[in-house]
Amino acid sequence: MTTPTFKITIHMVSSLDGIIAKKDNSISWFETADHYEKGVTLTEQDTSEFLKAIDCYVMGARTYEHALELSKSYGWAYGDTPTIVLTHRNLPVDRPNIEIYSGDLNKLVNERLKPNYRNVWLAGGAMLAKDFIRLKLADEIRLSIMPVILGDGTLFFDQIGQEQALHLKDVTAYKSGMVELFYEIRK
Repeated sequence: MTTPTFKITIHMVSSLDGIIAKKDNSISWFETADHYEKGVTLTEQDTSEFLKAIDCYVMGARTYEHALELSKSYGWAYGDTPTIVLTHRNLPVDRPNIEIYSGDLNKLVNERLKPNYRNVWLAGGAMLAKDFIRLKLADEIRLSIMPVILGDGTLFFDQIGQEQALHLKDVTAYKSGMVELFYEIRK
């Protein structure tokens, strides 16, 4: 049975110039010394409550490898939430909630995700996000823009190859200077 409220949200953090990863994969640019007086404060409790609503994460191999590397210093960012890694490679899996998948994305969504989850977040990377948009599998995009211009690195939308209409659902400016844009993908 398909859950009626099922949705796939693409979540990405980028610089103002659309870069989602520096060539060295460092994340120091996520930290900001900026302060926007009219912005809202994001509390740990707000974040915790929000993350509880996510049933499943989907990510590509490079995002997974980067998350594994970061987990050595910061812990596994996705907790016990089921995480599906899309890859044809044989990657290490050391947590029971992580599954490796290689195959058709439509089949993954319709046979694996829709029957089991209601709120799926695609947490990276850029190529996978483009595939989900091209195949009309994603429902929303949440783009968090950091107050920095990086100038070089991996672009979020580089040569997506098609026009895609969006509907702005919400905008939130935070005290840190980060701005979150929340779009519905028009199908």
